[in-house]
Parts: sequence; structure tokens; C-alpha cells
Amino acid sequence: MKPTTLSFVVTYVTLALTTACGPAEPAGSGQPEMTAAPEQGMSGPRVASAPTAGGELPPAIVGEGGDLQGVALQYVDGDTLTTGYLAVPEGAGPFPALVIIHEWNGLSDRVRQMADDFAAEGYVTLAADLFDGRMGTTPEENRALTAGVNGDPEKMIANLDAAVAYLRSRSDVTGKVGAMGWCFGGGVALSFGLDGEHHEATAIFYGRLLDDPEVLAGLDHEVYGTFARLDQGIPPEQVEDFEEALRAAGIPNDLHVYDEVGHGFWLRVDQDAEGRTAPALDAWERLKDYLERTLGG
Repeated sequence: MKPTTLSFVVTYVTLALTTACGPAEPAGSGQPEMTAAPEQGMSGPRVASAPTAGGELPPAIVGEGGDLQGVALQYVDGDTLTTGYLAVPEGAGPFPALVIIHEWNGLSDRVRQMADDFAAEGYVTLAADLFDGRMGTTPEENRALTAGVNGDPEKMIANLDAAVAYLRSRSDVTGKVGAMGWCFGGGVALSFGLDGEHHEATAIFYGRLLDDPEVLAGLDHEVYGTFARLDQGIPPEQVEDFEEALRAAGIPNDLHVYDEVGHGFWLRVDQDAEGRTAPALDAWERLKDYLERTLGG
């Protein structure tokens, strides 16, 4: 792994300690039993407030996720603490695959429900667990959990490498795998795109960014990003610097900054349906298009 990129992981996690991704969920609650080309001519990331015509938001982000459909999965060899969540589409496949990365409080039911929603879209989806099966219930606990990743970024990369290896080992997976995450998980997804096992897609939802073209040149695939203009942790200026660095490195990208919403808006539309629904729907339609062109349907 490149020292420059691992330094980014440490910096990212340190900064993440001051930024809440969303409300904590009680530890152990609801545990299951077991191609169009991206826009390249923009002067900066597009600001969008109106949805793409048609389409519906996935149930999880509007607070309508139902009973969990997947199973708990220990995907790291020899590790009985790390417990992810696997959701598989109906049918024989083969399907493309996704690794999704939780926020700063750990692998919550909302993220598990999101895995179910991606499975409904036709992706074998593994929600990774970076906190050894633990969940934070307060900001202080969340900071302690993210500090643990800060202290051992190599373990984090190895964890996600194991997730990709597991997905590629399945007979119902095409071999193409993407990684995406929110807040803490968004920054981790970017780091994993640089340092981890080769994969074909990286999607970032308001995660910490880099602006060094030499480091970003280590990416070998298009990058998706959704950000919020009212986000005080990752302001639009940082997104513009990130986009400029990606372009300088020759990395295709689809980055959008949404007006009138703040940090965490996409995973919890139900907290402000009036203000969040339109930008969230636009981001969802963009994401589906991105996954289609990078991973296939």
C-alpha cells in the first residue's frame, strides 16, 4: 500500500471524529439470524435540485425498509468478530456485486436495509463491518470506534479486500465489484479505491476527499460522488478541488453538489422529505446509471 494514501486514511478518520453521520442505533438492535459517458466539460460539480424524471427512491432511505431479507456473514478468514450482512438478488444470476460501507456508528439496520434494496436492483451486496461487530450508541462511542480504524488502516484495507474476494468467489457473481459508502464510509471507499484489491467502481456519499492528482492517479476507474452544499464538513470548495485533481489525474468522474441540503441527506430522506426527496432521487438515478456503466446490469 502507498504511504501517501494511508496517510489520507489517518487524516480522514481524525477529521471524521468531529462530524456526525446520523443518529446512532442501539447496539445489537434488529440483528439478523445468521452507457452514457460521464459529464467532463463542466466548470465545476453540477448543482442539482430537481429529480430525474420518473423513478422511485429505495425504501430504506425513506424510512420504509421492511424486515431484513439477507443473512449475517463472517467474511474475514479466522475472524469471528467481523460480521457483515449479505443480500442476494432473486434468480440464478450471475450478478454484479457491491461492497457498501457503513457510517461512523457501525453497521446499522438502515445500512442492512440498503443492502436489501441494492439486491432488489440486481446486485449481490455485502455490507461490510469495520468495527468488529460493534455499534456506537453515542457520539463518544462512535469516535472511539472510528479511532480504532485510524490506528490500524492496514486492517481496514484487509477487511474490504476480504469482502471483494468473498464476492468474487461466488458462482452467482460476474466478477465485477464496486465499493460505496456514506460519511465515514465514503472516505473509506475512496481510500479503498486507491489501496485495496482491484475493483471496478467507487461511489462516495459526502466522504472526506483528496486533492493530490499524483495520489488520485492510482485509481483505475470512474468515480461517483454526491455532496451537499450546506455540508460544513465537506464544503463545495473541497469537492471542486477533488474534481480538479481527478481531471488532472485523468480519472473520469460524476460529482454533483446538491443545493439546500446538508450532510447525511441521502440515507435519511425521511428526516426531511420535503427538502431531501428531489435531490435524493436525482442522486439515486445518477447512481444507478453509474453502476450500470461500470459494473453492468
